[in-house]
Amino acid sequence: MYAKFFKRFLDFVLSFAAFIVLSPLLLILCIVGAVAMKGNPFFVQERPGKINPKTGKEKIFKLIKFRTMDNRRDKDGNLLPDEVRLNKYGRWLRATSCDELPSLVNIIKGDLSIVGPRPLLVRYIPLYSEEQRHRHDVRPGLTGYAQVNGRNAISWQEKFRLDVEYVNNITFWGDVKIIFGTVVAVLKHEGISSETSATMEYFLGNEETEKTNV
Repeated sequence: MYAKFFKRFLDFVLSFAAFIVLSPLLLILCIVGAVAMKGNPFFVQERPGKINPKTGKEKIFKLIKFRTMDNRRDKDGNLLPDEVRLNKYGRWLRATSCDELPSLVNIIKGDLSIVGPRPLLVRYIPLYSEEQRHRHDVRPGLTGYAQVNGRNAISWQEKFRLDVEYVNNITFWGDVKIIFGTVVAVLKHEGISSETSATMEYFLGNEETEKTNV
């Protein structure tokens, strides 16, 4: 009952209220971000959403966030590595999760939920196993079960396992626990980066993941 009817209603009401209350902060971050990033403060990228039962395909939407990496390039015009382009302002945005605030617009529109599996890259869709793709049976979330259990510090396999576990066990109190757990994780600055990357390594597919874990 909660997952089918009340979850979307609460998403809209809470995200709309948060957007109104946080609008002064959003305006300040827009201005500071434009200066720190020397241009557009927003990062917009296509991400896969919930699977449409009629087509069997994911809804592709444009995720909105604040940019945390600048566009510095080498002499050949190639973007520098993430750890170089992730400047101090960007690290602060990620540590506080303020880079996610513009995604409130995605929740209001219905692309996202407050809690759900995090929306990853469109190019990962054909790499999922049948079980892993069930993470798209529901709307993706601003935060999720995997985010309060390691965030970027856990493996892809564990992240997908937690996502599917959440999809199969959605409850109101479960979402409340995840929201409070997210606040704690943000305050502790837990799981911002993986062990080998400033952000998170790309998912290369299950066979490649198994090889790298041997």
